[in-house]
Amino acid sequence: MVEVISVKEHPSYRNVYIVELEDGSVRLATRNLTPGRRVYGEWLFNYGDTEYREWNHIRSKLAASLYKGIKELVITKGSKVLYLGAGSGTTASHISDIVGNEGYIYAVEFAPRVMRELVSVADYRKNIIPILADARFPGRYSHIVPTTDVLYADVAQPEQASIVVANAKLFLKKGGYLYLAIKARSIDVTKEPDEIYLREIGTLERGGFEVLDVVHLDPYDKDHAMVFAVYKD
Repeated sequence: MVEVISVKEHPSYRNVYIVELEDGSVRLATRNLTPGRRVYGEWLFNYGDTEYREWNHIRSKLAASLYKGIKELVITKGSKVLYLGAGSGTTASHISDIVGNEGYIYAVEFAPRVMRELVSVADYRKNIIPILADARFPGRYSHIVPTTDVLYADVAQPEQASIVVANAKLFLKKGGYLYLAIKARSIDVTKEPDEIYLREIGTLERGGFEVLDVVHLDPYDKDHAMVFAVYKD
């Protein structure tokens, strides 16, 4: 294991850390809410009395958006986050680190096989609430999810922005924030990604969102963009 030289909070993103290693490399990291446990094979860094987890920007689109300089990270300690398309829990686990024991992630996932992995993560990360459901039908989990501060969406569906709008109407507070990872090739393989991004952004704006920033995630995630928006409706 390479020795840690320093750990400093990121100058732009609170509760995200920059770990400088002896070999000259730097890694993004979050403070590990469950010391000693990994989620996806990430590195663990001990510095002082604190353990940090590498936040791999190849594995996490949210981390990739930070690498690409997205305007702001509004997820903070105590945030309530609705996560659509939570997968096996890679990004959700880092959000779990950030929101801490005072916050919650309501993690919606449709695939039963992937949900089994997410449940195993939620078993010891008590701020993750796994929900096996189809994000196209938010009414089916309205009895579980309260009003939330942030909506994070990473769903491989042709109507990604429409799904977000439907969920925002039920769960996202006015003035709440959105991070939407748009997967252009999941929407229409016949059109250029930029055309897809503009179309999806238009759907968000008609649904009550004001877009604050858009970053392309290439080369970390090809034909992907992260949209950061605030809910005005």
